[in-house]
Amino acid sequence: MNTTTVAHPAATPVTGVLAGLALCTLLPSLAVSSANVALPTLTAAFGAGFAEVQWVVLAYLLAITTLIVSAGRLGDLTGKRRLLLAGIALFTAASTLCALAPALPLLIAARALQGIGAAAMMALTMAMVGAALPKARTGSAMGLLGTMSAVGTALGPSLGGALIGALGWQAVFVVNLPLGLLAIALAWRYLPADRGQGAAGFDLPGTFWLALTLAAYALAMTWHLGLMALAAVGLLLFLRTEARAASPLVRLDRLRDPALRAALAMNALVSAVMMATLVVGPFHLSGALGLGAATVGVLMSIGPLLSAGSGIPAGRLVDRFGTRRTSQLGLAAMAVGCALIALLPASLGVIAYVGPLAIVTPGYALFQAANNTGVMAEVPAEQRGVISGLLTLSRNLGLITGASAMGAVFAAGGLVLSFVIATALVAVALGLARRAN
Repeated sequence: MNTTTVAHPAATPVTGVLAGLALCTLLPSLAVSSANVALPTLTAAFGAGFAEVQWVVLAYLLAITTLIVSAGRLGDLTGKRRLLLAGIALFTAASTLCALAPALPLLIAARALQGIGAAAMMALTMAMVGAALPKARTGSAMGLLGTMSAVGTALGPSLGGALIGALGWQAVFVVNLPLGLLAIALAWRYLPADRGQGAAGFDLPGTFWLALTLAAYALAMTWHLGLMALAAVGLLLFLRTEARAASPLVRLDRLRDPALRAALAMNALVSAVMMATLVVGPFHLSGALGLGAATVGVLMSIGPLLSAGSGIPAGRLVDRFGTRRTSQLGLAAMAVGCALIALLPASLGVIAYVGPLAIVTPGYALFQAANNTGVMAEVPAEQRGVISGLLTLSRNLGLITGASAMGAVFAAGGLVLSFVIATALVAVALGLARRAN
């Protein structure tokens, strides 16, 4: 008698798909946080000042921010798997160039190339979830991606510091080589091939104006506010171009969808709040509480670690209870945590900050899993890349804005004012969630 087993072969590709997508999410996040810790070493190695060396980080972030939507759209046109593989290959090759760079300008250029590869990885990883996994596993997959992003953020400083101490600054970039090759192998083996629509209709003018707008905004937030005028002009020209384009980079009618607009706005708002915890926290813990650098470092790692631990359970909750309830629950938890930071007396010391943070961070993980799942579930296959890019872009713009604006609020009014405003921002997001649903 012949017998055949169906369950085990079916389970293996799902594991491979999740492993490939997880690694593609981990690498870009790791490349940010591990490079940050290398800046003092690079200052000494190249005999440069901090203003010059910080472009090692800025070039990478600017490349991602300016090109992530375009990468998503190009993936829709040429095939998501194909462009994801190209992005991983570019990221890996550029990492090698970073390690070999003999001068700071060449290192900065290689970091920009690495950021271009990371933009494709970040835009298309989320877009591949719907094509590669059953719909019932979407929430869990989104939770896993959130976990891996948090793991990269948490692991980067400690891993980067250990590598620099043992092997020199080049090791921070060399470590991406084996991981990148593994990501290529997993993506090649397990991610399903898809056909694009052909790249002939790619919107180059729209790409240019959007990249200019986003670069000007990011630099205005991190460098000089005068560039906001250039960002405003670029935005007007981008919208005008998209309204007339036969095959626009971003279909403006999609942005008229109230649910999508709300999802993007909520993503930006809560990301700004999360960046506030990362920017304000070290100054409060060291300045107001008088803690040493080592203690501050340990306490600041609690947030990313909690986010890493809550991502997968959050995804499972989304699969079980749906995106509407879990999104609002996550936002409510964030609002409670931020309000507690503002209200608890300073006499409680570290507990008054770290305790509420243990509520804010899992709330953020739950919101992210629900929001990303809800948006991507309703997107046609031919638009998944660009919508995934818009989701990631809204998060990045929230992080950039939060770092600048919330840092300025803390400098002017201290911890209480910062988290009163953070609570208000989350309350606005909660109102949008209720109205959209």
